[in-house]
Amino acid sequence: MSAVRILNVSEDDSGQRLDRWIKKYAPDLPYVLVQKLMRKGQIRVDGKRAKPDQKLEAGQEVRLPPYEGMRPREEKKITAADIAFIKSLVIYDDGDIIAINKPYDLAVQGGTNTYRHVDGLLEGLANEEGVKPKLVHRLDKDTSGILLLARSTKIAREMGDMFKGRDLKKIYWALISPAPSIYEGTIRAPIAKASGSNKERMVVDEEEGKYSLTDYSIIDTAGTDVAFAAFWPRTGRTHQIRVHSEFMGSPILGDPKYAYRDIQHEHEIIDLESLDLAKRLHLHARRIIFRHPIKRTKVDITAPLPEDLQKSWKALGFDPSYKKDPFGEQ
Repeated sequence: MSAVRILNVSEDDSGQRLDRWIKKYAPDLPYVLVQKLMRKGQIRVDGKRAKPDQKLEAGQEVRLPPYEGMRPREEKKITAADIAFIKSLVIYDDGDIIAINKPYDLAVQGGTNTYRHVDGLLEGLANEEGVKPKLVHRLDKDTSGILLLARSTKIAREMGDMFKGRDLKKIYWALISPAPSIYEGTIRAPIAKASGSNKERMVVDEEEGKYSLTDYSIIDTAGTDVAFAAFWPRTGRTHQIRVHSEFMGSPILGDPKYAYRDIQHEHEIIDLESLDLAKRLHLHARRIIFRHPIKRTKVDITAPLPEDLQKSWKALGFDPSYKKDPFGEQ
């Protein structure tokens, strides 16, 4: 049987939910057991019964009772190569906020059969006190580009609020096919999870979908076959740009999930094999603009296109170093 554990809540973890905090600091405690112990009042915060969604405050004391169970699992240490890799991705660091240029095919968090991911490499970006940065938002595994991290829970929370509102501009670049007939506009189409066997796919659903809004602007075209597009998602739904570009009739090149499934198009999909293009999703989180939550200064970060996407842009005659903001400078 394990011993009673008394843990203190640090300033950095202030505001975090109790159940998530326990998962972080007592990973040997199974989730189901945590729920059971809370129902019985055996997990206490400052001597009082606690609920899973209780928000913790710095300085509080959390009591975890003894239990029969697994040995505490040992955290897998990252290698020197892992540390060098995650550090090589950093494109911005002001001491409060870090931005990395996430590569294609690297997941942000772990999951089924996903063992290498950004979250598992964050130890390599720990500060002098050993505190790891925290994820502010997510990117699809297949999407490259800017991913923001925060040095503290407070910054992560404030940045998260920015992502929910309109105080932050996110500009994504994509190659879409065919070129749309209208070169700029707004896509309003509610998004929901697909029903049936393909539940990993999102769909436009006027009845059950959540409100979703995406601005777009066409920067250049290669005839009517392909367009170099910029997207500004005003809401943050799963796969929003991918779903909305398909709904518009111009899905993103190399998208295995949202290209020509349920939507009927007049054009045939462009043959990637016949051109010297990257064999992957042509979507990149290019630029992000916001006010620093502490310093209140303007932060403007740009992530260069990776080499494989530069090859695609150049093959189609597009400028991979295009500098302008197609939605207007702010």
